[in-house]
Amino acid sequence: MPQPVTYRGMSLVVPDNDSEWNEYFALARQHKLMVRACTACGLMRYPPTHACPWCMELGWRWQEVSGKGTIHSYEIVAHAIQPGFKELTPYASSLVELDEQAGKPTPDEALRLVANLVKPRFLLGGRGEVAIGKRVRVVFQDLADHFALPQFTLTDEPPAGRVWRLA
Repeated sequence: MPQPVTYRGMSLVVPDNDSEWNEYFALARQHKLMVRACTACGLMRYPPTHACPWCMELGWRWQEVSGKGTIHSYEIVAHAIQPGFKELTPYASSLVELDEQAGKPTPDEALRLVANLVKPRFLLGGRGEVAIGKRVRVVFQDLADHFALPQFTLTDEPPAGRVWRLA
């Protein structure tokens, strides 16, 4: 069993027999954002599951992605379930649509990841900064020599379209 890592008072561990997440986090330790790509249809997927959700084929390969994307949706967490996040409320949790597969395989589906929106020094972003349509990029928070956590931060890039925010 690998050594647990502490993040905001929580113990994080990926068991040795969890092949999907074990490889994903091994690549994240190298500061690479990798997703699985289907060898049959070519579509990428997250989370890293065995079968392709679109064509059901089992063949896959790891595919590095840029980590650049757009906030597709978000949630403002006002009541944290985990004690380590309590003093940070309200903060934003974002659904990021990565550039590499935006609007594919259909206009309503894409390659999307749920992640924290962070500021410099990995402080969680507040509700004043987040908006649908804003541009983001991946950053890797090194929690230990053997564990890095992919998170996202806002960029200075102009939004891809109209920006929308909760009032």
